[in-house]
Amino acid sequence: MAFCVLMFSGAQNLFAGDFGIVGGAGFTGMKEVSSGLATGYHAGLTYKFRLPLGFAIQPSLLYQMKASSIEGVVEGQSSFDYRMGYLELPVSFQWGPDLLLFRPFLDVAPYVGYGLNNRVTGLSVSGSDVSFRNRWDGISRLEYGLGLGVGLEIWKIQVIGRYNWNFGPLFDGDGNAPGASEIWSLAKESVMKGKNFSGVTLSVAFLF
Repeated sequence: MAFCVLMFSGAQNLFAGDFGIVGGAGFTGMKEVSSGLATGYHAGLTYKFRLPLGFAIQPSLLYQMKASSIEGVVEGQSSFDYRMGYLELPVSFQWGPDLLLFRPFLDVAPYVGYGLNNRVTGLSVSGSDVSFRNRWDGISRLEYGLGLGVGLEIWKIQVIGRYNWNFGPLFDGDGNAPGASEIWSLAKESVMKGKNFSGVTLSVAFLF
């Protein structure tokens, strides 16, 4: 109710905002199957709607590359890498005081995305390295989740650090990897139970 009142009171300024470009790095992994975080990236467009009382809504449209190193789940295979690129729509709800020269703010950002491409690298079969690209057997292309973080806006530049939880399993009931179902069948019990990309993103936006 409070949010609806806030939106109504700022309706006259709803379209008073700023377009921008945004990009940055992501550090993701899969809990219990990745010992560390793998590096990805994101880039796209954003728009900030300015609201009263220090609030703002900032949706973005991004290409988001997420990655994880999968370890210790296939017999005889120490690790391999899995990368997936999403078209992602995060909506950032921000609050922070305008201190004239800068604006620190809290950030809550639910998001949804759709998988555009994927790649498995570092697999070894009979002593030979193999890779697989853009095969979707058993892969859930829809993602959704929630990010929490903090940001700082100085003039027209924003810097946001956010931890993102990706809800739902990455693999469906068959648990197949793209083009490698006979290999992945050895590992699917380890990666099917709610495993998905989660981790930290660091973003820089320039608002026009």
